[in-house]
Amino acid sequence: MISRFAKSFVAIVVALLLLATITFLHPPSRAYADPWSGALLGEDGMEKSLHTSKPKPSAPILGVGGGVIMPKLGNATAKAALGRATWKLLHTMTLRYPEKPTQDERDALGSYFHLLSRLYPCGECASEFQMLLEKHPPQTSSRRSASLWLCSVHNIVNKRLHKEPFDCAHLDDTYDCGCGDEPLGIKSTTDLGGEDAAVGMMRGGR
Repeated sequence: MISRFAKSFVAIVVALLLLATITFLHPPSRAYADPWSGALLGEDGMEKSLHTSKPKPSAPILGVGGGVIMPKLGNATAKAALGRATWKLLHTMTLRYPEKPTQDERDALGSYFHLLSRLYPCGECASEFQMLLEKHPPQTSSRRSASLWLCSVHNIVNKRLHKEPFDCAHLDDTYDCGCGDEPLGIKSTTDLGGEDAAVGMMRGGR
């Protein structure tokens, strides 16, 4: 009859053999996790993500809501120069905006305009821009809609300043950045029903 000690010894030997078999079939991984990127780096040089395949939700944009931050700009010359430079930046930006933007890109453009309405160095100008954004929300669905929306907003400002309205059909010519990309391709505002249609598009959602 096998003693209790012999049974224990046999059990230990069987356990050790089983452990050795598992170790042989599944050798310990020499991979390590990169603490910065979260990637799993293996000995074969391949990277495997430790995260699930689901994209992380984008962080909310802070500071978009709120009032004007900058004080009044009393220097008329500086105000005019700032306005010209800003319009050039904004028109060039919308003319290079994607034809078919993703939702993230649409959110980025909309947030940019709202942040600009708070941080624009001319406080009284920023206040007016905020009112324009409230009445005419940014159009971000395409390059064409963004460009024509901005042109229409620009013309609203021109009308208040008793300036000649800008022909939105010539955005490419006036704000050509020399980048060599394909132009916006708006031959005439009549293609879209004239200036009234462009303003109507501003009111028709994003």
